[in-house]
Amino acid sequence: MFHARFIAALTVTTALGVSAASAADLAARPYTKAPAYVEAIYNWAGFYVGGHLGGAWTNEQWVNSANTTAFGDLAPGQGFRQRGSGFMGGGQIGYNWQANDFVFGIEGTISGLDNSGRVTNTVFGLSHDDQFSWRANAMATIVGRAGYAIQNNLLYFKGGYAGVNNRLSVVDNVPPATGSGSQTHWASGWTVGAGWEYGITRNWTIGVEYNYAAFERETYQLAGTSAGTYTFDAKPRDIQWAVVRMNYKFDAPVIARY
Repeated sequence: MFHARFIAALTVTTALGVSAASAADLAARPYTKAPAYVEAIYNWAGFYVGGHLGGAWTNEQWVNSANTTAFGDLAPGQGFRQRGSGFMGGGQIGYNWQANDFVFGIEGTISGLDNSGRVTNTVFGLSHDDQFSWRANAMATIVGRAGYAIQNNLLYFKGGYAGVNNRLSVVDNVPPATGSGSQTHWASGWTVGAGWEYGITRNWTIGVEYNYAAFERETYQLAGTSAGTYTFDAKPRDIQWAVVRMNYKFDAPVIARY
């Protein structure tokens, strides 16, 4: 009897000890949440400023719309079209917003260009009679941008407003109605383009870009020594340009993907 009671008491004591030890083990191992997976991506968000350099091609067209003087020999409806090319360069400033891999932004540019040409009228007058010249020497754009980022690479499209400073001149060398006249207009239009940009460091990016712009017609009145005006409807039909760009990007809040 005593032996049986002793064994039962020992069994209960052992079970209580094991339970206490198990409880102690649980208390010594508190639960910790696994850290969330974070993948850092290149941060395109924020302000940037930079410069660009490349080449531009202009298609210029002018048509006589009201020849009211002996100055000049083109009759209404007659005119010329010419293509000129040259270097261009300038600066840009903009701001980007980023949502995961998608980047949206707004950008303004101003550029100087050296697109010009000269035509001598030997068809409607005497040899070397009317000498026409034109020049597109400054351009500005305000555009929206939308792109897709692949780490340090950004592929984007852009589109919006474009304006160009355009000058048309004429010289009539043959008497009796000789003289010269010129006028400059700011022609407004639209532009579209696409580009690739690469982040070489946290703040510096480089890229290449192609753009196309078309412009409205403006009326140029070129007065000579004779009474009246020599009036043309003229415009850069389009300007195309390709440039290399470099930007400095100011720091913005760090982007992370969860």
